[in-house]
Amino acid sequence: MQKISFEQLLDAGVHFGHLRRKWNPAMAPYIFMEKNGIHIIDLEKTAARIDESASAIKQIAKSGKKILFVATKKQAKEIVAERVQKTGMPYVTERWPGGMLTNFPTIRKAVKKMTSIDRMAGDGTLGNLSKREKLQIARQRAKLEKNLGSIADLTRLPSALFVVDVGKEHIAVKEANRLGIPVFAMVDTNSDPSTIDFVIPANDDASKSISLIIDAICSAIEEGLNERKNEKDKEPAEKEYDEETVTLKRRPRRPAVIDQVAEIEDEIDEPAETISIDEIEKELDLEEEIEGSLEEEK
Repeated sequence: MQKISFEQLLDAGVHFGHLRRKWNPAMAPYIFMEKNGIHIIDLEKTAARIDESASAIKQIAKSGKKILFVATKKQAKEIVAERVQKTGMPYVTERWPGGMLTNFPTIRKAVKKMTSIDRMAGDGTLGNLSKREKLQIARQRAKLEKNLGSIADLTRLPSALFVVDVGKEHIAVKEANRLGIPVFAMVDTNSDPSTIDFVIPANDDASKSISLIIDAICSAIEEGLNERKNEKDKEPAEKEYDEETVTLKRRPRRPAVIDQVAEIEDEIDEPAETISIDEIEKELDLEEEIEGSLEEEK
């Protein structure tokens, strides 16, 4: 997992907070000092929180769950879209659609509508429509792609949110809190950290600061996904061995009674010996002689 040094944080300007008059008192534990009317963030706490957040996000990715990134501010749009797209995680860089989490089924309907338009374009159905209808559908498709294109593969609610600028994305944070979804966020000195589960105190206005932290988080996600893939590759061989072992353990031993019954059945199945008539008569005469001698003794 990528470790961020103190020098990297310093060079990226992660320590620069907002003006003192704009600060949120709840951020006091994360403020190191004030200089020229600007609050300076404690980078030691920032580094510790980045490691903690990256470790938690790695485990979420390793379990096969999704992390939704939310960053609609101008400085973070391109950074998040470019970096997060490589990990295969969903992201929102345009306007946050209200009710995206709390009214998720409706959002899924809009995504399915976009998919159906793509299907129509693929099978040639759009070719039968008029020019005006094609234009309307194309505009609708472009609008859906802009707002929902990055979450087209999100078939269920995400397991976590990563937010850049808590103040700007307060609606997304409220929806996540309402549904009990953990929130990871870059929190500046003018924001309220009380609604965030994993606080990363950092400058959320500088593109270098955003890029550095997003890179660290995405690296943790990629590491978690790679570990998950390696474990899946090992599963088939281990599974075959386990199934064979279970079969051997569950195979019942044949009791002695079953063996005896089998022997008796084998004897019954053997062909009977052929006996001549003379031998039968001899046996009958012998039996008569024995019975006569027994009567005389009486």
